[in-house]
Amino acid sequence: MYNSIKLFIHRYIIPHRLLTGITHVLMHTRHFPFRDGFMTFMIRRHSVNVDEALHPDYTDRSIHPNINSFFVRALKPGARPIAAGEEQICSPADGTVSQIGVINDDKIFQAKGHSFSLVELLGGSSERAEVFRNGHFATIYLSPSDYHRVHIPYTGTLKEMVHIPGNLLSVAPFLIDNVPDLFARNERVASLFDTSIGPMAVVLVGAVNVGSIETVWAGTVTPPRGIRVTSTTYREADAMTLNKGDEMGRFNMGSTVIILFAPDKLEWSASIASDDKVQMGQAIGTLR
Repeated sequence: MYNSIKLFIHRYIIPHRLLTGITHVLMHTRHFPFRDGFMTFMIRRHSVNVDEALHPDYTDRSIHPNINSFFVRALKPGARPIAAGEEQICSPADGTVSQIGVINDDKIFQAKGHSFSLVELLGGSSERAEVFRNGHFATIYLSPSDYHRVHIPYTGTLKEMVHIPGNLLSVAPFLIDNVPDLFARNERVASLFDTSIGPMAVVLVGAVNVGSIETVWAGTVTPPRGIRVTSTTYREADAMTLNKGDEMGRFNMGSTVIILFAPDKLEWSASIASDDKVQMGQAIGTLR
């Protein structure tokens, strides 16, 4: 009964968009009351490792003019070694592996008997999804304590970016276990790349309090939230190639990254499983 009530409150009572809008304003204001005290609380509450930050002094407003600038902080050189060798697939982010495995036709496993549609995840396009049917996926959850930048897991050339408006439900484990199609319901930004092993997609999924999603080539994609799916195609003349480990985007406050590969191209590491912690750049798969 308690879990049912909790789920009902999360899905239907909590004003997710209002809370997210307020969070976005507070995270980006330069005159946040009690800023340093709040930052100290957040760092202790979430066990943030400030020592690995390129600029660890969060009270220095010339470097961190607002709270968000610290949450999307750069790390010291060498803090996240990138898995060497062209045969290695690396984690795109710090976080916890939610699920990792093989796509069952069009279905990606979410949790506890729930799966979500590959077609819906990629904005309702069967054409985008077709190349990933029966392919490989990994879902990584970023908590507030994690490094909030997202990096490309394998060298690729950007072909398309798709912004899919949606809900802003929490992506905490309790909701993942109990809300069907959660990742295909929430707002998300899908970036599709061509690589030496075929197509690859990196999907940044929004959530409550994730006030913005950015990419290095387009800047802030959301907000504004939008009301329909929008797509930007990158032709050969203006396509961007990112090398494995290059930064490709950022979250405000953390959320979820889903990576997709075509079938028969790689094997996930046997040492990586659900609920494992991973770091950006860590090898999580090997090419076949």
